[in-house]
Amino acid sequence: MCGIVGFTGRIDARKFLLDGLSRLEYRGYDSAGIALVQSGNDSELGILRVKGKIADLRAAVDESELNGNCGIGHTRWATHGVPSEANAHPHRDCSGRIAVVHNGIIENYAQLRAELIAKGHDFQSQTDTEVVAHLVEEFYSGDLIEAVRATVAQLTGSFALAVLHAEHPDTIIVTRNDSPLVLGSYEGGALVASDVPAIIEYTRDVIYIGDRDMAVLRSDGAIECYDATGAVFEPTVYHVEWDLEDAQRGGYPDFMLKEIHEQPRVIRDTLAGRFDVVSGELSFEELPLSSEELAAVDRIYIVACGTSYHAGLIGKSIIEAWARIPVEVEVASEFRYRNPIITSGTLVLAITQSGETADTLEAVRLARKAGAHVIALTNVVGSRITREAQTVLFIKANLEIAVAATKSFLAQVALLTLLALHFAQQRGKLSKEQVAEIYAEMRKLPEQIEWILANSHEIEHCAKACADATTALFIGRGVSATTCFEGALKLKEISYLHAEAFPAGEIKHGPIALIDVEKRTPVITVVPQSLTREKTLSNIEEVLARGAQVIAIATYGDKRIHELTDLVITIPSVSEYLSPITASVPLQLFARAIAIARGCDVDQPRNLAKSVTVE
Repeated sequence: MCGIVGFTGRIDARKFLLDGLSRLEYRGYDSAGIALVQSGNDSELGILRVKGKIADLRAAVDESELNGNCGIGHTRWATHGVPSEANAHPHRDCSGRIAVVHNGIIENYAQLRAELIAKGHDFQSQTDTEVVAHLVEEFYSGDLIEAVRATVAQLTGSFALAVLHAEHPDTIIVTRNDSPLVLGSYEGGALVASDVPAIIEYTRDVIYIGDRDMAVLRSDGAIECYDATGAVFEPTVYHVEWDLEDAQRGGYPDFMLKEIHEQPRVIRDTLAGRFDVVSGELSFEELPLSSEELAAVDRIYIVACGTSYHAGLIGKSIIEAWARIPVEVEVASEFRYRNPIITSGTLVLAITQSGETADTLEAVRLARKAGAHVIALTNVVGSRITREAQTVLFIKANLEIAVAATKSFLAQVALLTLLALHFAQQRGKLSKEQVAEIYAEMRKLPEQIEWILANSHEIEHCAKACADATTALFIGRGVSATTCFEGALKLKEISYLHAEAFPAGEIKHGPIALIDVEKRTPVITVVPQSLTREKTLSNIEEVLARGAQVIAIATYGDKRIHELTDLVITIPSVSEYLSPITASVPLQLFARAIAIARGCDVDQPRNLAKSVTVE
């Protein structure tokens, strides 16, 4: 969603603000702007806003006389009000001495706006955010901290806020509720941003504040933190393992391709240290559940959104097959509204790459309130879900910039596979020998992914055959069907080509009507070696008979698939329940190749954001 940056220090703030906003572009946005306390004129704020990209804002700043050591910046994704310069942040009060940037949604803004207009305030935008600037103005009488605290007390909804006042030229006030903020300091000053990439050039030691907490950033680098009651507290400092290189393309043409090529490392890191050779058991020291407690689990809910939801569907198949525990996978936004059945034997796995997904967080709160033990799978240390769940398991994807998830998806699937093994072993459903055999096969996955990446010419050839299509169908069976769901999502996300995925057996129950002989509708099928391979081959023949163009992802050496179609992408031979990890890689590359052929921005697809922090 929207991106926030702020800097106060002893050097020109423009570089940090513009570079920081550039590193938050992956979050998605339609306009951008910055506000600075003008050097040599502490009573005046300078503001520049543009509809368009950071490059446009940077050009406008270069042409202006705007400068200063204390400022805030923003990238906006329109919610209230169309994309325009007038609706871009920062927003000001009537005096022009207060500026605010905001991520989230102020749910009661209409009521607040009407009350403020009745008091004589003049609004210049259609946004919900502008009420915050006017509320601070209304409450301000010399103490900016108290004015912001009084303002926050009036707000309903989600927000991350950074507030600037011309009369406090070295100070930024920040606060949040259900929207992310990260703080840091170094010898040159204090920093705030929506996400770590914006500040990682300056510090890798970061602070997260809780809902309705407040922090004051000073130009000497000091950060004062206050809880919701106004009491001072000493924040926890987290050390981020990522570095600046993770936020740069490293010679790749786009972040998506870079992150796809990082997947062998991600799988290696996920597997590292998980198997104890002496005991012959998987190691999950983070899990507080004993064998007896795991034996008492009679139902697992997996709650997630988007790509994480698809990882959950794959996890369901593996957990049920190996551990024999019933699993339900729920879209988080639906789970929280349908009064789910939760008992003392219910375990909830909540999956969110960012750890800030609003619907998943609400689902976690519901589950905990109902008495379930919640295990969070996330990629971000210090994110909100790490404080909401009883247990946290970190995936090892490191920083992911491209909006379309690739390496974080594979990390989630790999971690869920290990969890399924652990549950199965602890419940006595798999022997030590079986677990060791599966783990040994998983250790070969990074090398197999490297083989796929080195032999991607087949993918480029298949993508060219589909680039002009108007719709695409994906089919598979078992875990290959759930792999197809993610493949279809990737194609939709970055190429804007309509795509749908179905279990292959369902194709004749309606979807086969979508096949157009004249347009040679592409049907992408995932058909590795499995118990259902022959059934899938029959489904392939059905769609071929209706004039479809079939692209198959199949096991290397499968002669039968080459007899059916000359558009084949080969993957190494793996066990059926490990195939989603290898089969997903060519689907990612396939989607990217089509997107590039169609002239799309693969890193920042239209209308999308990296993390969805509002409902």
